[in-house]
Amino acid sequence: MLRVLVVDDELPAREELDYLLRRDGRIETILTVGSSTDALRIIERETLDAIFLDIRMPGLTGLDLAKVLARFSDPPAVVFVTAYDEHAVDAFELDVVDYLLKPVRPERLAEAVRRVAERTASGSKTPRDGIDTETIAIELGGVTRFVSRRDVLYVEAQGDYARLHTAEGSHLVRVPLTTLESQWQDAGFVRIHRRLLVALPHISEVRFDSGRCVVRVGDAELQVSRRHTAELRDILVRRARPGRGDVR
Repeated sequence: MLRVLVVDDELPAREELDYLLRRDGRIETILTVGSSTDALRIIERETLDAIFLDIRMPGLTGLDLAKVLARFSDPPAVVFVTAYDEHAVDAFELDVVDYLLKPVRPERLAEAVRRVAERTASGSKTPRDGIDTETIAIELGGVTRFVSRRDVLYVEAQGDYARLHTAEGSHLVRVPLTTLESQWQDAGFVRIHRRLLVALPHISEVRFDSGRCVVRVGDAELQVSRRHTAELRDILVRRARPGRGDVR
């Protein structure tokens, strides 16, 4: 059963979210406050599984509070609840569990609670299978969609943006490839080219021909640069033969 905190400076919005959450059988306790400052006081004395957090609030904003929580060793999961979709990229960088737009639809709230429960049950942001359940916010035509990182096959640099390729299609996010490389390294993504990151669990074939390397990921064949070929080969050998050390 989950213990959650609702933070919103507008009383009607706070009461509506409290009402909707109380209808979910996975929620045991709901606390509500009207500011991020009050939320910090609650967090200091209560054990919480999640915070449903408005973004635009006077004084300490929801983004400010989320950045503070990101420094905690074991922070509660954060779900942003906002009337504005332009903060989706910030949410992605802060590793929030979900991003809900007001007015909140009950089915979307139920999905957010499911994600909170899943993260709480795992006890970790990164499950042992190497690719976690993090979702990436995608903004398209004023609509925010969420793509599971476990579904991303590879990532392609496009200037200051990155294009996420999945089996169903591709999605452009306003995040540099270098940022994703540093954030996703522990989730099984490796650089194979200055413009490409690949999810190791999705590599189905590796070919070496005259010193050049090509990997198959889904339906795509991707060229590995000479600079990254040896590193990729070593990583694949270690994954295939755990505990064997270097292979000569």
